[in-house]
Amino acid sequence: MTYSLNEIEVHAKKAARGGGYDWGVAEEAGKAVRWLASHGLPGAAALAAHLDLHAHDGPPQTLDGDWSSATGILCPLTAGVTLNDCADLLIGARVQIMLNVTQPLLVVPFVAWAALHRKYPLTVVWGNVRATTNGYDLHIEGTEDDLSTPQTDALKCFVAQGSHAFAAPALRGNICPDVWGKLNTFAQRTYAPATEASRLLGAGAGATDND
Repeated sequence: MTYSLNEIEVHAKKAARGGGYDWGVAEEAGKAVRWLASHGLPGAAALAAHLDLHAHDGPPQTLDGDWSSATGILCPLTAGVTLNDCADLLIGARVQIMLNVTQPLLVVPFVAWAALHRKYPLTVVWGNVRATTNGYDLHIEGTEDDLSTPQTDALKCFVAQGSHAFAAPALRGNICPDVWGKLNTFAQRTYAPATEASRLLGAGAGATDND
């Protein structure tokens, strides 16, 4: 089904919060899934799979050298936020390596935002995938199976070389019902259960019916 990018962002944000992230990271997750959806990429599916299995993977232990997690599995959301915050590291021939990242596709939007900060295109590589972005537009190589890689031993990010044919983003995104439903399962956890008091204070006749 097709959804507006705003619908996708809000739904993904609530799902990330329901999956255990604080609201700050959940907001970044929503924006990341929106960005991927605008480029026709399965960001919603990647987030659903991540929340299903790895919602509490660790952030980078240190910014020195390769990034890794104390748990042995690096969270793409917290690693992505860190990369965006530390975009100044991506200069010259510097290659930032992230080890054992789950759902590496989720890192791509953060690379895009780092490219905006640096004001030049950046490239991110893992497995058979190679993506280059100037922040708004994207050039990506890799099959659907490559993009759905659940985990990669090493993800590399560096300043892009050469010229690329960028594709502009779209205004809506397609998400299959199963993925939307899985995200909804997590999103439901953000809603407080109804109580008798909330029913009485909510819309409707409550305990009195004048009809």
